[in-house]
Amino acid sequence: MSSDHGQPAGEDAAIVIAGVAKCYQIYARPQDRLRQAVLPRLRRLAGLPPGRYFNEFWALDDISFRIGRGETVAIIGKNGSGKSTLLQVICGTLTPTRGEVAVQGRVAALLELGSGFNPEFTGRENVYLNGSVLGLSRREVDERFEAIVAFADIGEFIDQPVKTYSSGMYVRLAFAVIANVDADVLVVDEALAVGDVFFAQKCMRFLRGFQADGGTLVFVSHSSAAVVNLCRRAIWLENGRMVMDGPAKEVSEAYHARSYGMNVAATARDDDGSGHEAGGAGDEITDLGDIRVFRFGERSAAFGDGRARIAAVTLLGHDGQRVSRLEGGENVRLRVEAEALADIDSPVIGFLFKDRLGQHLFGTNTYLNGTGPRPPAQAGQRLHAEFAFRMPWLPVGRYTVDVALADGSHFSHVQNDWVFDALVLESVSSTISAGLVGLPYHAVTLSVDDGNGVPPDRSP
Repeated sequence: MSSDHGQPAGEDAAIVIAGVAKCYQIYARPQDRLRQAVLPRLRRLAGLPPGRYFNEFWALDDISFRIGRGETVAIIGKNGSGKSTLLQVICGTLTPTRGEVAVQGRVAALLELGSGFNPEFTGRENVYLNGSVLGLSRREVDERFEAIVAFADIGEFIDQPVKTYSSGMYVRLAFAVIANVDADVLVVDEALAVGDVFFAQKCMRFLRGFQADGGTLVFVSHSSAAVVNLCRRAIWLENGRMVMDGPAKEVSEAYHARSYGMNVAATARDDDGSGHEAGGAGDEITDLGDIRVFRFGERSAAFGDGRARIAAVTLLGHDGQRVSRLEGGENVRLRVEAEALADIDSPVIGFLFKDRLGQHLFGTNTYLNGTGPRPPAQAGQRLHAEFAFRMPWLPVGRYTVDVALADGSHFSHVQNDWVFDALVLESVSSTISAGLVGLPYHAVTLSVDDGNGVPPDRSP
């Protein structure tokens, strides 16, 4: 096993992880730790088997992948899956039990909240401490200090002990340091989740600039929208092992399905919105243990517990005709038809519009916006849901719609059938100058005061 930080990782690779595993010794009682330190040696001297007084916990097990220079890769998985352990191995702050790690270039990391800070030191002292750990001389930190303070924006607290900082101030200062050390590889854990919205936006602008400059980014987040937005590739960890490594959208969808504990085959969707049993000609099948993800052409995965299936999804214009191209501002109806394959006590049908990056734009369901009680559905019955609304204006491009049927409420439910990308729509004309969604304004006016403090009449 070797851990080779700072050495070449290959001509086009920034990070190479080969067969990495990390094992921790777990002791049931404090005295077992002392027994493990002393008794095995004594037993060997006596010619006896050494014995073991701990249990093994493998936080990582046989992890292998390469990350190219300039690539942005997300690491996803539930808490305890091994994400933070893997990041520490990449950063060199944790030595793997076995395997090889090679990282090329200077690595800067934002890991657990407050990691790398001495709580007794002031913010100023910790800036110099972190700078030296990252390989900067005192003169180099001096040159960057004002930029670090400006980015952190914590005012006079820079000269207060960091033990007096809030969690948000910790993150501000830590991110300000890594943003100003000219790193080649940036490792960011989900610590950004504790920052306020203004600082989070500042960090995202920096990360996009870092990507544009060819930096390598390893990003951990529980937000699938952030993963798909920032990254083209994602690696899914579960119980210390790699489950999937591939395009961010596909990995996020498969992880989303696993989060519901689904274990039945999905149904592939044809371009006309109708379903067919997957597994026929043209279907690509990915086996993820207890999840089988089916694809047909450009169609994405579907999952559920099998008690219902989405049969058809259509978007209708004001004339009742099916539409797939939108200009914005139209009155439309999204119609969903489903079939109950078993009794469903409290059916809920909903939809979600997404852009090409997988960002959630808008959506609702019949629990939140429906009227009256939701009647139960018996096996063999058909369910019909219709959502009438005015389309917002969207930037020119392609959009998809997820549709789902669940049993329960908006807050507590079981997914019966969730279809990713059930519809593909195209926005062909837009008046949006900025933003993801434009409002269908009733009126937009501009007036000039007549000098007496009374604006002119604005009536149409």
